[in-house]
Amino acid sequence: MNSEYSFKNPVVEQRADPWVYKHTDGYYYFTASVPQYDRLEVRRSKTIQGIADAPAVTVWRKHDEGPLSQLIWAPEIHYIHGKWYIYFAAANVDHPVNDTFNHRMYVIENGSSNPLEGEWVEKGQVVTEWESFALDATTFQHNDKLYYVWAQRDYDIPGNSNLYISEMENPWTLKGPQLMLTKPELDWEIIGFLVNEGPAVLKKNGKIYITYSASATDINYCMGLLTADENSDLLDINSWHKSEQPVFRSAPENGQYGPGHNSFTRTEDDQHDVLIYHARNYTEIVGDPLYDPNRHTRAQLISWNEDGTPNFGKPVPDEGFVHS
Repeated sequence: MNSEYSFKNPVVEQRADPWVYKHTDGYYYFTASVPQYDRLEVRRSKTIQGIADAPAVTVWRKHDEGPLSQLIWAPEIHYIHGKWYIYFAAANVDHPVNDTFNHRMYVIENGSSNPLEGEWVEKGQVVTEWESFALDATTFQHNDKLYYVWAQRDYDIPGNSNLYISEMENPWTLKGPQLMLTKPELDWEIIGFLVNEGPAVLKKNGKIYITYSASATDINYCMGLLTADENSDLLDINSWHKSEQPVFRSAPENGQYGPGHNSFTRTEDDQHDVLIYHARNYTEIVGDPLYDPNRHTRAQLISWNEDGTPNFGKPVPDEGFVHS
């Protein structure tokens, strides 16, 4: 790895589900789940490492009651067609219903050039073909089309959530068919919970890659990979290949456990791809893992294999880590 671009991990403490977006204004915009699950915050920095010291601006708070009142999870900030959007999940109760939480997906919009300023407007729920537990939405643009990728429960399929893709009419409305990309079925996707969630999109070398996270959010949490040719029909399941093994997983030798729910960005000079993810540095979780706040945001460079595929390697040790 290029030592010039080694990061001091963790980059941000107690921020899970991290999303870093590098904008044309030279700033990195960062949002993530806060431990209280009660608000959306955004910070910006000219460097990835500097995100830690950037002021966190609260741009939206949960409602006192109703569908936007509980467990605000996994926000992502995107710049689409000249406006800013934050996608997030929220629930009306703070406990599971029918064995899963009761989240739905929502989006807010800001027309300011700087999303830390101006007014954020609620655009409502992103409605899918059926009502059930849904979260972890991301978007990407390709060949002049806007796509939405998310995790949702299908009551006819065992498990908590599968991954889906759909084209968008606009940044808050889906159109046309929904395609299921993957469901939890492989051994490493079904430990503790049957989960496919947290998709993130990386376009490179003529391919579109979607990483996702699987299994329970403990030491077993890990990342899988879907691959499609950039010229293929992204709404045709035959266009997608699912890797048989996880591409990023716990590295006890480096003190890293349960890496996942990642995003992608680029180095400051735009020469290298960067993996942003969360992980814990211990395994003994007291109580419900949901309320353990110590999934920290981390960063490391992505290398590329000779065949053009990404090589995520292993989660690197935190600064000052000594192998015991």
